[in-house]
Order: sequence, then structure tokens, then C-alpha cells
Amino acid sequence: MSNDKKLSLLGHIYELRHRLIKSVIAVLITTVISFIFAKQIFYILILPAGGINLIFIEMTEMISTYMKVSLASGIILAMPYLIYQLIMFVSPALTAREKKYVYIILPWIALMFTAGVLFGYFILIPPATKFLITFGSDIATPQIKIGNYISIVTRLLLAIGLVFEMPVVTTFLSRLGIITPKWLASKRKAAIILAFILAAIITPTFDPINQSLVAIPLIILYEISIWLAKLVYKKRAPQEIPLPSAAPQE
Repeated sequence: MSNDKKLSLLGHIYELRHRLIKSVIAVLITTVISFIFAKQIFYILILPAGGINLIFIEMTEMISTYMKVSLASGIILAMPYLIYQLIMFVSPALTAREKKYVYIILPWIALMFTAGVLFGYFILIPPATKFLITFGSDIATPQIKIGNYISIVTRLLLAIGLVFEMPVVTTFLSRLGIITPKWLASKRKAAIILAFILAAIITPTFDPINQSLVAIPLIILYEISIWLAKLVYKKRAPQEIPLPSAAPQE
């Protein structure tokens, strides 16, 4: 390996470390803020379950659940900033004009992630928890551990928030010419299958109705992505994307 390549590799490693440190600090700050309001966050997370009685059976369960709620809330709050750091890490590969697109999509990143979290909270969690709690309740009395409930709910909210970023990501990549509307349209069948696979992974139930509540919006988001890709790809002048530089970005 030549000296120039070694210096370039070291530069990218330094830049990656720089972005990771900023991301960790951001999550720590939002986690501490979330811990201060953890009790209020508990009430918000429990509300969609319809007032079920949650229990804890281990001495350390509530402490670990408090930390889990704080960390999950911290990640959710910091997610737009984390995605921003990821984009800025690859920004040296973009032209000056393309970097402007990054700043344009940043508000949409936060908006779509928030929309996904709200969708999961109001649309997905209530029927999913009702199905899980009532299934087999004629045979045994459900006594739901708070740690188990919080794990399921926070996982759902994070996953749905991330998948709602799909139109933003595909639009950005189409604007850069990395993907084309034709390519997206050609993968429509595979995307539909993948949407139901992701729905089966995200949802904690085997109920096809609950899985469809996730899969159908994913398919709609994919169709919106194709439409947006057509809209922005036509406007892009063909140009070569430069190779990323090794200089770290502040």
C-alpha cells in the first residue's frame, strides 16, 4: 500500500472516529434528559396498551427498565442528529451543489422519523398489544412484566421510525444519480415481498392484520419513493461524483 493510500485511510478512520464521538456524546446528553423525565415517558408508553396492569418480579427490573426507557428515548431524540453525522461522513464524496441537498433533506429526516414514531405509537401499538394480551387469556391470566412490554414498544417505535426514512433516502440517492426511478420500479415486486418480511420482523405478533398495518405503509412509502425519484432525477444534470477526500470535516 502506498503512502498516499495509507494517509487517505488514516484520514477516513480519523473522520469516522470524530463522527462517532459526536454521536455518542449526543446520545448521552439526550439519554440524561430522558432519564429526568423517565416517569412521564413511562406513562406515555403505557397509554396505548389501554391501562393494563404491568408488574415487575425482580428487584433490579425497574432500575434496568428505567435505563432502557431512557436509552431508547435518548436514541429516538438523537436520531436526526445521528443521521446527520452519517451524511456528513460521506459528504466529502459530494460536490458543493450536492452538499446543498444534504441541508435540504435534514428537516425531512427529522420529520419522517417523527412521523414513523407517531404511526407506531397511535396505529400499530394499540392493536398489537391488544392481540398479545387477549390471545389465550381464556386459558391463563396475563401478567405482563414491565421490562418485556417496554422492550417490545421501544423496538417497534425505533424500527418504524427508521423505515419511514425510506422516501428521504431514495430521493437523495436519486438526486445524486446513484439510483434511478427505473431501477426502483423494476424492484417493486421484491420490495413488496421485503415489506412483508420486515413487517414480520418488526411486529411482535403472528397476526396478519398487525403485520399488514406495517407492510401496507411500507409499500405506499416505496411507491412515494419512486414518484419522488422521478421528480428529482429528471432535474439532475449528468456529472461525475468525485472521490471522497481524506480531510476531516468539522
